[in-house]
Amino acid sequence: MVLLSLRGTVLSCGTGVLAAVLFDKDGTISHSEPMLEALAKARVFHCLELADLAQRDPEGHRFLADLLHRAYGLSDEGMLPSGTMAVASRDHNLVATATALVQAGLGWPEALAMAETVFARTDDLHGQGSESRPAPTPGLRPLLEALRDAGVPCAVISNDHVEGIESFLAAHGLGRFVQAIWSAEHQPRKPDPDAVHGLCRELGVAAEHCALIGDANSDLRMARAAGVPVVLGYRAGWRRPAELDASFPQLDHWQELSVTAATTPPGPPSMASGDSRPLGISSPID
Repeated sequence: MVLLSLRGTVLSCGTGVLAAVLFDKDGTISHSEPMLEALAKARVFHCLELADLAQRDPEGHRFLADLLHRAYGLSDEGMLPSGTMAVASRDHNLVATATALVQAGLGWPEALAMAETVFARTDDLHGQGSESRPAPTPGLRPLLEALRDAGVPCAVISNDHVEGIESFLAAHGLGRFVQAIWSAEHQPRKPDPDAVHGLCRELGVAAEHCALIGDANSDLRMARAAGVPVVLGYRAGWRRPAELDASFPQLDHWQELSVTAATTPPGPPSMASGDSRPLGISSPID
């Protein structure tokens, strides 16, 4: 029997064993902030250039710049972990951009067309095409290796597109640890709880025997609504600390999480259940 242990406390899967672990991507397994920040700033630049307000309407220019910074979650303290760049899909970000342009005085058709032009100009800055390419969060690989060695399948559930997820995994040699993905192309998307059920069906497991780890309250509440018994918040993926719901257990480094072989059958759902021995994560740093 395999379970997860957080800082030495075994996390029970109710009356079953741990069947799979579902990971969010950006801000959880991927340190994406430098890439997303560069992408957001490029989108702001091209929006302002195309709107062409700097000379004829300086106040409107500043207003639009502020709208876009707030829409994307840009700040001197780091990106907002719950902002559109961090958690929303490309098309949701496009709609947010067009909405900011409407608030700055454009009509909706013009705003939408301008947003589409801006995204076409900047799409190459996303993912592995960026100079600030996303990297795995520190300590991730040993955890994935321990889960693989224990026979626990892993999956990624993200609002990134299939290509973005697969290219990240391939670039860092992580594809062999991941048995399934659920992306922005899948329906329904996060944060619909049925997204969790859809991914679990692809894995051939029940959500009631899984763990989900994410960096946003929308991830955590989605998992709880889907009936996932082990739901963990990951806080170390952004410069600006994520403000997560305190009702969920949280971790700041993958070293805090270990894969455990329980030596007695699990009892009723609780934070701890059964005698256990760690299967081991060999290194704290990936």
